[in-house]
Amino acid sequence: MPQLPLLSPLGMLTLSEEDGAIVALDWGRGRDRDETPLLRRAADQLQDYFDGLRTAFDLPLAPHGSAFRLRVWTALRAIPPGETRTYGDLARELGTASRAIGGANGANPIPIIIPCHRVVASGGALGGYSGGDGVSTKRWLLDLERRTRPGLPDLLAPASPCRDLRPTS
Repeated sequence: MPQLPLLSPLGMLTLSEEDGAIVALDWGRGRDRDETPLLRRAADQLQDYFDGLRTAFDLPLAPHGSAFRLRVWTALRAIPPGETRTYGDLARELGTASRAIGGANGANPIPIIIPCHRVVASGGALGGYSGGDGVSTKRWLLDLERRTRPGLPDLLAPASPCRDLRPTS
């Protein structure tokens, strides 16, 4: 599987590609370095995101997961940059429990690009984050997005629909 490590403001990240789609973004340095055009494009888009020049990603994604997790990850991509939704909001939208949303968030294999950092606990608490340095990384990503889109209200407005992720076997 081709992998491309890159240095980011959050430390080392490694992108992985399979069958022409991004399947993972891992914290830390991967075991291989095999730059492909898609991995280079993804790395460039991530750099633009960290530089505040991009708020959305235009990449083919194929995260490995159950049908339920794919639904959750698709819903995450509908949350506009700089905005948040609660675990409860997503649970109501998808007809499930908040705990199930949390489990799918924690299993997200492509963080940042599939923005699980945009999901917070009720009452304004940040909730957890399994990437990087945990909650401080989540706060950093949310602050970056709010700086990139100044004047955003801190409202929990409904998310707009987005295209579904490609299911994988």
